[in-house]
Amino acid sequence: MQRLAMDLRLLSRELSLYLEHQVRVGFFGSGVGISLILGFSVAYACYYLSSIAKKPQLVTGGESFSRFLQDHCPVVTETYYPTVWCWESRGQTLLRPFITSKPPVQYRNELIKTADGGQISLDWFDNDNNKSYMDASTRPTILLLPGLTGTSKESYILHMIHLSEELGYRCVVFNNRGVAGENLLTPRTYCCANTEDLETVIHHIHSLYPSATFLAAGVSMGGMLLLNYLGKTGPKTPLKAAATFSVGWNTFACSESLEKPLNWLLFNYYLTTCLQSSVNKHRHMFVKQIDMDHVMKAKSIREFDKRFTSVMFGYRTIDDYYIDASPNHRLKSVGIPVLCLNSVDDVFSPSHAIPIETAKQNPNVALVLTSYGGHIGFLEGIWPRQSTYMDRVFKQFVQAMVEHGDELSNM
Repeated sequence: MQRLAMDLRLLSRELSLYLEHQVRVGFFGSGVGISLILGFSVAYACYYLSSIAKKPQLVTGGESFSRFLQDHCPVVTETYYPTVWCWESRGQTLLRPFITSKPPVQYRNELIKTADGGQISLDWFDNDNNKSYMDASTRPTILLLPGLTGTSKESYILHMIHLSEELGYRCVVFNNRGVAGENLLTPRTYCCANTEDLETVIHHIHSLYPSATFLAAGVSMGGMLLLNYLGKTGPKTPLKAAATFSVGWNTFACSESLEKPLNWLLFNYYLTTCLQSSVNKHRHMFVKQIDMDHVMKAKSIREFDKRFTSVMFGYRTIDDYYIDASPNHRLKSVGIPVLCLNSVDDVFSPSHAIPIETAKQNPNVALVLTSYGGHIGFLEGIWPRQSTYMDRVFKQFVQAMVEHGDELSNM
């Protein structure tokens, strides 16, 4: 309450000074006008500071992980102040791609072969010019997994690379098959239930730099894929730790939420068209096994998955695929430290589907749940162009694991 009162006094003083110097003479420059504006502003500030700006809920399966985060990743226990003029879920989600900057990144592309004859496009940021880890063999490596239709060009990926550059780390972006401009050599794309390509990528990176600390971070579907991989492998992975952001924990709940009229209009239909466009580029590869005309008539992600994804990966029904794709079933088997940031107002991942009780049973898992932030939003500040709450969580966590991760094994 003392912090709240201090914030209100500061805000009122700044508003008064602004109005005194900036508002023109007239009704809005009169005493009545200024009083109305000031009164409304203070009332809004009271509402914002009491109901919007809140500390995240930190759910951990062990006291050791909780203490570790409080000591080395304090952002997860600090109040998150969403952008005052854009804190609603859909607004945060829609504005993030347009309002945040895109730091310039020069990639080195590598195409690696898969066991079935396909290829995967990796975009490397080697960070050879850094002075913190000049020996490339031991330079910490962060594997980044974009969302459903995302690539290494997404703003949230570029921000993670920029932050990793500051820390001296190397990054490599795992582009799913067929989305980054490379040729599709086999009639197969990707889904968050099948972890074979991710296993290939992780083995490849680790074989190149076996002495380097190796971490991973996945966003949205990339986080679902990462969690499904970790749930299958348990502690038998070269990854030291991982982080996920805006994961859809239960695919059924995600689909139901996105099929509500407004959410369908704002998000579902657009993402469906993006998926259709992505596979239509390689249409000739699928025509023998999939009715592509039927796929191109899908009006929702669920219909696309029923007609394309589940068929491609051999599932008997769409329900079978969605059960296998949902990472909430595998969270109990995760064997390395994992931090999962979600907003409870995320329409892509409804709060009732977040596996809080399961997380409490695994000492390797920490859920960080904000009240606001939307889907891959987490905007903060008056003009949130350079950094978001999600970016700060990413930076502090990977740095904590690289520099102090050994403390967890000693707790």
